[in-house]
Amino acid sequence: MTDATQNADGGLAFFEDLHPPEGDFKADVLAGLSKPQKTLDAKYFYDAAGSEIFDAITEAPEYYLTRTELALLDEIAPKLRARAGVGAVVLEPGAGSSVKVRKLIDALEAPAAYVGMDISGEHVKSACAAIAADYPGLTVGAVCHDFTQEIDLSALPLPSGKRVVFFPGSTIGNFELSGAQALLEVLRDYLRPGDGLLIGVDLRKDGATLEAAYDDAGGVTAEFNYNLVRRINTELGGTIDPEALLYRAHWNPYRSRVEMYLQAKRDMDFTVADQDFVLREHETIHTENSHKFTISTFQDLALRAGLKAVDVWTDATEAFSIHWLEVLGEP
Repeated sequence: MTDATQNADGGLAFFEDLHPPEGDFKADVLAGLSKPQKTLDAKYFYDAAGSEIFDAITEAPEYYLTRTELALLDEIAPKLRARAGVGAVVLEPGAGSSVKVRKLIDALEAPAAYVGMDISGEHVKSACAAIAADYPGLTVGAVCHDFTQEIDLSALPLPSGKRVVFFPGSTIGNFELSGAQALLEVLRDYLRPGDGLLIGVDLRKDGATLEAAYDDAGGVTAEFNYNLVRRINTELGGTIDPEALLYRAHWNPYRSRVEMYLQAKRDMDFTVADQDFVLREHETIHTENSHKFTISTFQDLALRAGLKAVDVWTDATEAFSIHWLEVLGEP
């Protein structure tokens, strides 16, 4: 149900809970650890402690992505203002830290509305309420929703302005390519003719730079992985020894992605949820991927998803890109 009371949810114009299904942490962990190549689903990194650690990752000197994207948003602000026009409606699926979307809102000319969407209802409600407090003239709504799933935007009380769907941070790179295309197809359906998808995409570069970005000297990204192990131990009665695991980030040029692993320093026997597992010395648990693109490979992927490239901007070193995509018209 939509709560349309202006002050009932911290100044939000509405809060819509679409009741997205929660991931089954236990089932997913057990299934992943039972595979020949053991895996853990990266979406479970982001408990409260994991989210704080990720914020610290973005501050690491080697992690160029966040500061490069923020600087690029500042640089292209006039172009975004012109592209979006007056009275734009900003939609942010997977709303996280509001730093980037505030830069976008500030860049636009009299934006009409902002709607944040996230699978955590309390998180997105709080984040959007903070934006509503700081932008009193802006209509702000929040939606509890899994951004990988379709959504009927006609059910939301949105103004009629041009929609700008904002998907920063190169999150698209965390998906397998088939999943990335499927997600782009979902986001395409947010758009009407003339609306835009503004998406951040990290670019392919030398392996040393990429491996350093995902394995910082301060060990923050390693701690991000160990936190997931501790979560498994705490919530699922696990007996995994984090001290017996070595964090590794490996650039795979053939698949154009950074692959992240926890590697056993020794043979290990452990249990999770009363199920027994064995991890041999040097065997790995695959925790995450981050695909890197060229401008053309990403635009080809977008085209397969029914989206055409209208604008693309990169920083001076061509480390990162921001794309404006629109719905592909009829031939």
